[in-house]
Amino acid sequence: MSNPWNNRPPRPPGNPPDRRRPPRDAEARPPQAPAPRDERPAGGARDELRLYGLNAVQAVFARRADAIRKVYLTESRIQALKPLLAWCVKQRVGYRVVEEGDLDRLAASTHHEGIVADVRKIEPLPMSDWLRALPEGKPVAALWLDGVGNPHNFGAILRSAAHFGVAGILLPRDSTLAISGAAARVAEGGAEQVPLVRMGQADNAAAQLRNAGFSLAATVVRGGDDLFAARLPQRLVYVMGAEGEGMDARLADACDTRLSIPGSGAVESLNVAAATAVFLAQWAQRAR
Repeated sequence: MSNPWNNRPPRPPGNPPDRRRPPRDAEARPPQAPAPRDERPAGGARDELRLYGLNAVQAVFARRADAIRKVYLTESRIQALKPLLAWCVKQRVGYRVVEEGDLDRLAASTHHEGIVADVRKIEPLPMSDWLRALPEGKPVAALWLDGVGNPHNFGAILRSAAHFGVAGILLPRDSTLAISGAAARVAEGGAEQVPLVRMGQADNAAAQLRNAGFSLAATVVRGGDDLFAARLPQRLVYVMGAEGEGMDARLADACDTRLSIPGSGAVESLNVAAATAVFLAQWAQRAR
């Protein structure tokens, strides 16, 4: 008796591509979401800044939510960021829940605290606009940063400036100092509180400030008046020097006074960010 199975037509070699079964282990494995791709143009959008850190991003959301363009966060941050995510949905701003390692790559840092956001930059104000907006009849302090460049020092300065109510950070005309992701994270929200101001030529800027009632105080390691004994004016600009080299000697000579922080002498001086906090604390105490 013939076997009917032997009478089947021959099977064509191979299976059609759409009918081939995947290996058993691949069938059981759930599909994996691709790692987030940096969707900004090469080199980043010129008007955008990539921020990271919970307080840095929350400060942007609180003060200028419309500047937020994209948000990345870990699952562990969803609860804390529900208002931000609800706003993103309402405004059709994209956000993605990603893994910790993805944020490491997006922020180029492990200190992102579970949140990264692309936001619109704020450009420094012209000096004349800033002066016109200052309150009349109230104490005002500002910081003139002469050569400060380290982003972590800058962030710490911004944090102290926000804490003590500084009216502005004055940047020389040719300074490349700007808010960065690292500076904003260290500032813990202070980068959104204190305006940056672009000055013109140093002598013209000093004249503008004096015409507006400010005195300029050079902050020097040694040879200045004792900060804790000095009388501080109600409108004061502290001129802070660069890390390491200190402030430019010609600029120090052009200031109205020189101030130093007395210490034990065990170390040569304070870090510029730490010194800024001491100077501002003393001004705030005297300005009450």
